[in-house]
Amino acid sequence: MSVVIGRPGTIWLTGLSGAGKTTTARALRDELVAKGHAVMLIDGDELRRGLSQDLGFSSADRDENVRRAGELALLAARQGTVAVVSLISPRATARRLVRARHEHEGVHFVEVFVATPIEVCEARDDKDLYHRARAGERLSLTGVDDPYEAPEHAEITISTEHLTPGAAAREILLAIS
Repeated sequence: MSVVIGRPGTIWLTGLSGAGKTTTARALRDELVAKGHAVMLIDGDELRRGLSQDLGFSSADRDENVRRAGELALLAARQGTVAVVSLISPRATARRLVRARHEHEGVHFVEVFVATPIEVCEARDDKDLYHRARAGERLSLTGVDDPYEAPEHAEITISTEHLTPGAAAREILLAIS
């Protein structure tokens, strides 16, 4: 499925916090750059520190964060760049709207579900989010007290439970080449 490689488009990694989205996205960016592609990495944590710092964690705010990331990805694609998006993006409706915008603009879109088990995500939790959520200190953590709607029709599903970020990136590239 040669969807993105060789042309601008978006590779959208979605999954729980700690699933390996960001590390896989960075490895994917590095692989694509090594192959001569222009790449823009759009990371959820970075968006929250800048462009989306005005948003909270309500469903509407989460959807707006996803929309903003989608629009950035479209801007990148229009400039001839492959956008690699690493964003929890918990609601299926918001992801469908981003996909629809891409399709309407004629921009390729590949959804990658990073389906790492929550137990593995919790064990990797360097931000202590899961512990705090389970202790009742933090509300609205996706996968604990706020729902995550797993993609039903992602082009690619991977788990980083037993994969290095580089191996996960190569799996994605193999699937879209």
